[in-house]
Amino acid sequence: MYQTILMTLDGTPTDQAIIAHIKQLARLHHSRVVLLHVADGWAARTYGAEAVTPEIPEDAAYLATVQREFAAEGIAAESVLAYGDPPTEIVRWVEREGCDLVAMSTHGHRFFGDLFLGTTAHRVQHQIRVPVLLLRAASR
Repeated sequence: MYQTILMTLDGTPTDQAIIAHIKQLARLHHSRVVLLHVADGWAARTYGAEAVTPEIPEDAAYLATVQREFAAEGIAAESVLAYGDPPTEIVRWVEREGCDLVAMSTHGHRFFGDLFLGTTAHRVQHQIRVPVLLLRAASR
């Protein structure tokens, strides 16, 4: 059912919930998982892959760590580091590469936070035509 699952990661502890969930789902469906992180600092948004900041190698190392975690459990995974506005880059990836499911953790903002900040999940789910799995991160 889910041949390719795109899992977005933001490099925060909220990722753990979606990682654990997708491991189980990927095993069940023999899915390939694409780990996508969008570097969105000023330099990344301005210079893209040419940005020279500590953020970029840290993000790449994080993706590599998560990818190894999936590989250790026998789950095919690849990592992609994109640059810019996260919702825009996630939608762009889905349109360009295609997938069967987009999986994202949400931070669980409430109305006013969402109203003023917007949410990556909200913006993505209204711009793509594939199913989106939103998993709310555990409260601390």
